[in-house]
Amino acid sequence: MTITRETNSKVNSIIENIEKVMIGKRDVAELSLIALLAQGHVLLEDVPGVGKTMMVRSLAKSVGANFRRIQFTPDLLPSDVTGVSIYNPKEMEFQFLPGPILGNIILADEINRTSPKTQSALLEAMEESSVTIDGVTHQLQKPFFVMATQNPIEYEGTYPLPEAQLDRFLLKMKMGYPTHEEEMDVLTRVQTSAPIEELNSVVTLEELIMLQAEVKKIYVDATIKKYIVDLAAETRTHPNVYLGASPRGSIALMRAVQSYAFVQGRDYVIPDDVQYLVKAVFSHRIILKSEAKFDGITAEDIMDEIMDTVQVPVRRLGS
Repeated sequence: MTITRETNSKVNSIIENIEKVMIGKRDVAELSLIALLAQGHVLLEDVPGVGKTMMVRSLAKSVGANFRRIQFTPDLLPSDVTGVSIYNPKEMEFQFLPGPILGNIILADEINRTSPKTQSALLEAMEESSVTIDGVTHQLQKPFFVMATQNPIEYEGTYPLPEAQLDRFLLKMKMGYPTHEEEMDVLTRVQTSAPIEELNSVVTLEELIMLQAEVKKIYVDATIKKYIVDLAAETRTHPNVYLGASPRGSIALMRAVQSYAFVQGRDYVIPDDVQYLVKAVFSHRIILKSEAKFDGITAEDIMDEIMDTVQVPVRRLGS
């Protein structure tokens, strides 16, 4: 396939539209769009007040999506997320009342402030794009994208996400604080109005679905696939790792690099794409041994070490 100028323009227009609200966060906007185009989900972890919620709203508005926000709290029930069937005595039948999960772009705000039981309500939706209530399966709208925000686990009142839940997220990333100049610009922009309220969509949902279909056509050479599998295999045998990246992680990395190549205007994947995204895709899937955590070793440190040891493909690609 060949990426047309029109297609590339649509992709860039989404990122530039988000930048009207999110100052100095082009890399985060780009990664969010990569996950959306790859039909994956994002876990955004950072301290409160750096713009996590605003990022999701900006992305939703840019693509004209049906946006739903779920505020996760300790007393939230699974049915508050997925919906519930209620008996209607007038009709003499059960009627399904959909929960907020039945939307296009879902903000799961502060997901680690609720119980693991409610967190698990997202598992089927994120993996199967459906929810099952009282034995009846309800398909979710397309496109379907979850961006969950969480506060660092050392904050009061947080529950760590279980491994099965973490594995459902294509990417995990952080926002970070703005620079001094960027924060000055933020103050100037919000002084008289909220930029998010003036944001308009730049593509339609139908165009977004077409872009998602085009991403799947991005060429991935066999040497790149081997590189991905080799990286995943090393996480499973590393002496400091208790649980390495799963095969779902390998699939996620391939989808992510296809999407990244697409956003960059290429119709093929190169090794640099894998190296750029491997930490964001694999790090949250790696469970370290207790002694490694005690020594201050992080999953990112492990990935740096693995990338230094796994041979990089040198075959010419895209020809």
